[in-house]
Amino acid sequence: MAVELIRIVSRSSPMALAQVERVRTELAALAPGVRTEVVPVTTSGDRWMGDLGKLGGKGAFTKEVDAALLAGKADLAVHCMKDVPADRPLPAGTVFAAYLRRDDIRDALVDPAGRTLGELPPGTRIGTSSVRRIAQLAATRPELACVPMRGNANRRLEKLAAGEADALLLAVSGLHRVGEQARISQVFGVDEMCPPIGAGVLGLQCREDDTEVIDLVSGLSDPGTFREMEAERMFLHVLQGHCNSPIAGYAKAERDGRLSLWGRVFSPDGKQVLDAHEWAGPLDPATLGTSVAVALLRQGARELIDSIPH
Repeated sequence: MAVELIRIVSRSSPMALAQVERVRTELAALAPGVRTEVVPVTTSGDRWMGDLGKLGGKGAFTKEVDAALLAGKADLAVHCMKDVPADRPLPAGTVFAAYLRRDDIRDALVDPAGRTLGELPPGTRIGTSSVRRIAQLAATRPELACVPMRGNANRRLEKLAAGEADALLLAVSGLHRVGEQARISQVFGVDEMCPPIGAGVLGLQCREDDTEVIDLVSGLSDPGTFREMEAERMFLHVLQGHCNSPIAGYAKAERDGRLSLWGRVFSPDGKQVLDAHEWAGPLDPATLGTSVAVALLRQGARELIDSIPH
């Protein structure tokens, strides 16, 4: 029996719903006869504005979504891959059937006065709760003050307008998704601000026994992005980082089939930076992810990660 309806479960934030609309648009082009409907859920991560570590880390954004999928209330979950933990396996019975073509992986500065990072005076309050961003800021501009700020991009922009911070660090792709890219005052190169694992990638998760939906949505997958995600998620899995670990990195699939992966681990104060970069042939991205992680472990990544409270 052909698939007639796909129920898509998603977090209910404007950002998450914008991501779902991209999936619906691409599905409509791929399979015009298939209807889609959205099943919104509010996750514990969305409700909680404190330290994510106290909620069990990044899984706080995915638990309720996974539950709806496994209970059969939905057929497909849309995840921002940077929010999906890789230190533990996917929930039993689920699989990522596709990764959409990757968006911009870079970070951006949003400063109402339009200044660049180098132009911000000492003591400027930067709104971010990302340990990855905080560590990299501490390494380059330790005289700036980071103030904790969670919530989706729209919510953070509201907090900026309310004076809770002087500037923000946000993902370029996220600002584009909510139509706020005009707010960007500086885009950082990946050498200036290394992105999180899974940056700019939407993953489509299905029940592994739902072969009809898997077969259909796998047609949306971008082959290069799929290989990048396999390498990055294995990298993170081998490192066994937790949500307070300043780990960054990205894989890049070249048009000729070559694949590279850059991985970095920081101390929270940015004073210690471990770095590894390797190329693989056209085969086995997971081996590349393992190899780069092992290179960082040889430099002391395990000790550095385990020394950070979580």
